[in-house]
Amino acid sequence: MAFHALRVRDVERLTDDAAAVTFDVPDDLREVFDFAPGESLTLRRTVDGVEHRRTYSICAPAGAAPRIGVRAIPGGLFSTWLLDELAPGETVEVAAPSGGFRADPSQPGRHLCIAAGSGITPMLSIAASVLAHPDSTVTLLYGNRETTSVMFAEELGDLKNLHGPRFDLVHVLSREPRDVELFSGRLDADRLRRLLPLKVPLASVDHVWLCGPLGLVQDARAVLEELGVPREKVHFELFFVDEPPPQLRHPDRVVEGVTSDVTVVLDGRTTTHAVPRDQTVLDSAQAVRSDLPFACKGGVCGTCRAKVVDGDVEMVRNYALEPEEVEQQFVLTCQTYPVSEAVTVDFDA
Repeated sequence: MAFHALRVRDVERLTDDAAAVTFDVPDDLREVFDFAPGESLTLRRTVDGVEHRRTYSICAPAGAAPRIGVRAIPGGLFSTWLLDELAPGETVEVAAPSGGFRADPSQPGRHLCIAAGSGITPMLSIAASVLAHPDSTVTLLYGNRETTSVMFAEELGDLKNLHGPRFDLVHVLSREPRDVELFSGRLDADRLRRLLPLKVPLASVDHVWLCGPLGLVQDARAVLEELGVPREKVHFELFFVDEPPPQLRHPDRVVEGVTSDVTVVLDGRTTTHAVPRDQTVLDSAQAVRSDLPFACKGGVCGTCRAKVVDGDVEMVRNYALEPEEVEQQFVLTCQTYPVSEAVTVDFDA
């Protein structure tokens, strides 16, 4: 996973606890950093000799300079640095755009976006990009605590003014009364059941985009299924999972001292090493392959996706792969443990 030093063009404060960071891309890297709306950037920094990575969604429309939205996390190693310390002119190590959460603005369509909090970041990129097509429409349901916590409020308003009836924007606030009761409260399953049939002709929706915490995404997917929206039209991305990963389903196989020979294929190069069975494939393989792709290590972003081409493994968490990918033996190596004596995972597949 290659990283490039990008110069910071601007750090713009959005709310008391959120900001947008824009990067300049030199001419020789423009093709590398050409992104699709919905994709993310992985940032890297080293603190006290330890490498850390975080993934942030791009909030700029397709064709613009890459820009990410960041919300503060108490004690967050990256968010504190990006919001309070980073200044224009400094450089940040950034990997090429990635992710399977991608919209195609060249195709006309009716889009439904449902977001909460900082989940608006990729939605802003998707909405601004697809609305550039004169035959596309967007309905955005955006949940927040209160008006002051709304990220990109002015830009969303500008987008509404620019596209008029083609962009239907609905703010739902959980801690601030609205004139309409339906827009006051959490954007949960009950509210979505009442709100969606009123605001969106679901039968004619081409794509649904979901981004937010686990609870919102799970509620929205369940309600959309109840309302007859085909699963293949629903795309989702998580920015936070507030639960620990589950335990291995076969703890008896994890015995101290027992290892598996794990072969890693990446960029055409093969490396084999002994891996303790109580350590993930990604964590152990990093000791011999520093070029392995990864970001969140929480089973959310999908950056560490690889295909198991030989042997048996156990994946304990998955919020990034589609069922079809799992059936094809793809795994998230940050959440995958070796089970058999020999395992081969192919990052090039």
